[in-house]
Amino acid sequence: MPVITYRDALNQALREEMQRDDRVFLMGEEVAVYQGAYKVSKGLLQEFGEMRVVDTPITELGFAGVGVGAAMVGLRPVIEFMTWNFALLAIDQVVNAAAKMLYMSGGQYNVPIVFRGPNGAALQLSAQHSQAWESWLAHIPGLKVVAPGTPYDAKGLLKAAIRDDNPVCFLEGEMLYNTKGEVPEEEYIIPLGKAEVKREGDHCTIVTWGKMALVSLQAADQLAKDGINVEVVDLRTLRPIDNEAVVASVQKTNRAVVVEEGWEIAGMGAQLVATIQQECFDDLDAPVLRVHQADVPMPYAKNLEKSAKPDVAKTIAAVRKVMYLD
Repeated sequence: MPVITYRDALNQALREEMQRDDRVFLMGEEVAVYQGAYKVSKGLLQEFGEMRVVDTPITELGFAGVGVGAAMVGLRPVIEFMTWNFALLAIDQVVNAAAKMLYMSGGQYNVPIVFRGPNGAALQLSAQHSQAWESWLAHIPGLKVVAPGTPYDAKGLLKAAIRDDNPVCFLEGEMLYNTKGEVPEEEYIIPLGKAEVKREGDHCTIVTWGKMALVSLQAADQLAKDGINVEVVDLRTLRPIDNEAVVASVQKTNRAVVVEEGWEIAGMGAQLVATIQQECFDDLDAPVLRVHQADVPMPYAKNLEKSAKPDVAKTIAAVRKVMYLD
């Protein structure tokens, strides 16, 4: 099976869906001539032309709104935000137009649109460019929210998102673009809303998604050296959440840690802890713990940024704590 980067997996998904359906088009800042800020759209302008790979001005609210209108009249736009932090300027179109149009039109208008781009922190991009957006977006009825952590998942989930008749917020890991993994040559689709057990274990469950899936697997590898077998459940989709997969794992291991990139207050982890508490109360042998970003705007200084981020060491410490080993 070919081994390719996360970036190339996304590129393959876009190319294949644009070949499959001429209603699909890509629009955003620097997606055409420059071939994408992160080169996800490399080669697409040359293959599909400027009517389907559209460079825009620096106007997130404007081109997001154009995308919503295009979706309402039958096209299937993919809107690239150079970073989800810039999507704050377009949030009215994402939340008040795309998410609500089907409901407010009494079912007359589907909005088959994908909003995609890098999410969360990279390296020393400071407070305004390092926010993890999943809890903001997953709060909104009418949106689907996806956060793939591997090249395989990135391709299969993006293809599913483009074919979905609802607005999908597709959160890519900025630090994942160069990571590599196996991706089949034959076509495949990963259904939205289905978690995957990335690693089997019976001592503790780690529930995670996106970039933190890699962190969690690295922590599990280190814990295994001490005889601690951790099960890693990668949600992949954050709205809708595959609660059944989470509950089944926790009922097996009797302990849980949630690892998320965002802040603690009103984070996705709070929702997951509430579900685990409600569905697995009699199964738990320890309180559910959360690993998350420090409750500060992301620092610029390298040492402070490292201290603020969730990481392997913090994940290992949380697992050991729920197992009463420390």
